[in-house]
Amino acid sequence: MFMEERKAQILDYLRHMSRASVQDLSSHFNVSDSTIRRDLKELEETDSIQRTHGGAILSQTVSFEPAMREKEKNYTAEKKAIARKAVEFINSGDAILLDSGTTTYELVKELKTFSHLSIVTNSIIIIQELAHIPGLDVMLLGGNLRRETSALVGPFAEQSLSMIRVDKAFIGTNGIDLEEGIITTPNLTEARIKRLMITNARQTILLADHSKIGKVNFAKVADLSEIDVCISDNRVPDYYEKDMSKWQVNTHLVQPRTT
Repeated sequence: MFMEERKAQILDYLRHMSRASVQDLSSHFNVSDSTIRRDLKELEETDSIQRTHGGAILSQTVSFEPAMREKEKNYTAEKKAIARKAVEFINSGDAILLDSGTTTYELVKELKTFSHLSIVTNSIIIIQELAHIPGLDVMLLGGNLRRETSALVGPFAEQSLSMIRVDKAFIGTNGIDLEEGIITTPNLTEARIKRLMITNARQTILLADHSKIGKVNFAKVADLSEIDVCISDNRVPDYYEKDMSKWQVNTHLVQPRTT
């Protein structure tokens, strides 16, 4: 196979898999690791990909963010499995914060067994789902609506958050950079809300499927060292647990159910 043909097929592989390690690609194309690293270096120089720790992802602008409805279709089995694990961290009587996001939305569906919870969220979609669950004390933050994520943000939301303290915050993210030890999101105003949620919770649980590993977005939310627990699926890279332990994050990997 010629080099240009292989590079085109690497891009196609990444479009289907979202990310790949050097070892994955060298095995798939039956070439050496050094050959793949050279291919990835050349693809990065054309802005076609973004190299990550031990591999690569497709290149996107750091401010790019798919609409909520688009993200709902991605990694559904993984998000459901993460949500099933996340609910184990909730006790009757807890006050919890639910960040806007497709994985936290799956968590809401697991709360129907509780009869005594106080829930605060900035998500229009989540509040609609909570309205059908009896016995829960629910608060929707005020603020400006971001239509891309159906989230309320801005000064009113921030002021509301500054007035409360909760037991646990369940946070989503668009990117986890294991080298820098940070989590990021494309939008500054959403980053501020996530940041306040983390600050005002006794415990922070990050919900992130494997596709978020190695991605970096425009706005920093927090350092990984500020996260207590991260729940992800078992398709994370081999180095994930070791790198997360470096930032003192308690990790849990879940097995998505097959259909």
